[in-house]
Amino acid sequence: MELSAVLLIVVLIVLMLLGFPITWSLASACILAIVFDPRLSLSTLPQRIFVGCDNFSMLALPAFFLAGDIMARGGLSKRLVVFADSFVGWVSGGISLVSIVACTFFAAISGSSVATTAAIGGLMYPEMVKRGYPKDYSAAVQAIGGTLGIVIPPSTVFVIYGNITGVSVAKLLMAGVLPGVVTGVMLCVYAYFKAKRSNFPKESGFSFKRFLYSFKDAVWALIMPLIILGGIYMGVFTPTESAVVAVFYGFLVCMAIYGEISGKHVWEIVKVTSVVVANLMFLVVTAQLFGYLITYYRIPVYVTNFFMAMASDKYVFMALIVILLIFCGMFLEVGATNLILGPILAPIAVAFGVDPVHFGMVFVFLLAVGQATPPFGTTMFVACGISDQPVSNVAKRLIPFVLVEIACAVLFAYVPWLSTYLPSLVSG
Repeated sequence: MELSAVLLIVVLIVLMLLGFPITWSLASACILAIVFDPRLSLSTLPQRIFVGCDNFSMLALPAFFLAGDIMARGGLSKRLVVFADSFVGWVSGGISLVSIVACTFFAAISGSSVATTAAIGGLMYPEMVKRGYPKDYSAAVQAIGGTLGIVIPPSTVFVIYGNITGVSVAKLLMAGVLPGVVTGVMLCVYAYFKAKRSNFPKESGFSFKRFLYSFKDAVWALIMPLIILGGIYMGVFTPTESAVVAVFYGFLVCMAIYGEISGKHVWEIVKVTSVVVANLMFLVVTAQLFGYLITYYRIPVYVTNFFMAMASDKYVFMALIVILLIFCGMFLEVGATNLILGPILAPIAVAFGVDPVHFGMVFVFLLAVGQATPPFGTTMFVACGISDQPVSNVAKRLIPFVLVEIACAVLFAYVPWLSTYLPSLVSG
């Protein structure tokens, strides 16, 4: 391997270990590699950045972020919590199930794990503690529920993965639906048996009247994911166009129906979203430059040969991927893992005969698991911030939940149908 390729990898790793932001680590590694390669010039930088930005589907990112911010500020999260409470709050461990179900619903609106944990956790953690649940367990429930934010569409991580690997964004979004629902159910099953074993308190019986009332109040929030997925599935609009539809729908519901957002809030929401998107876009185009260079230096070929030597077939390969990404999730942030490993591993999966949409879903799902995995899970830290509980206590409570998600990851890795059935119904 030539010097420039070695510099590209070594500088990236060293800067990340020194605590540099992933954006500047990627940018510095790319610039040094180009400077030390006589065949390349610095004009490669603006050329590749332009190519990375010149992508229609990238427009979905700011729109999905804006839609999520509108929904979070517009009162949808509290309505979803009330609806979830009327739906499952009466069974053993009901309030913990409410947190997970509410996170599942909110994930289908926000597309962000951190936003899901913050919005739902901020409401549900005090309620769980008030009803007699241990504080560290209550925090852990918020952290694990939040991980569904990047699995259930709309998911900004799926959009980024699709753009840096060339996989259909529409199919990736659809691929997350069944796994997201299955995982939510499995987490609820564990929470139920945990509550039974620990004799956690539960509410009174099911009230159909309360269920209908809460459903009526939350129906506008529940319709949003149906509009997005239904529009994509029926070919009414593309994923990018669906993001814009979500923005207009969010403004309409939160301003005209719920009345919790006024004109003076619009500028503040747009300003916050703009800052987030600007930072994210810089990160994405830098990662695309990094992806171009690793392909240029044939690094995927070396990694492929390594996996070919280690794995005899695609089943062994998928097992290695599960182990690798669980390990990465313990130490790396989702964006870093997605942007660095996505372009490397996606073509290798295809070489092993793995469907690219199936692999993309498993890849992103394992990134989601990493967000709650100690010692550096992001949703775990958000939950600790909300609850003011020590990380060590919350981490202990999280381990059984994480094991449930790992079991789900293995299921999705070896049962492709769960990831590919809905995408097979979508053209493009």
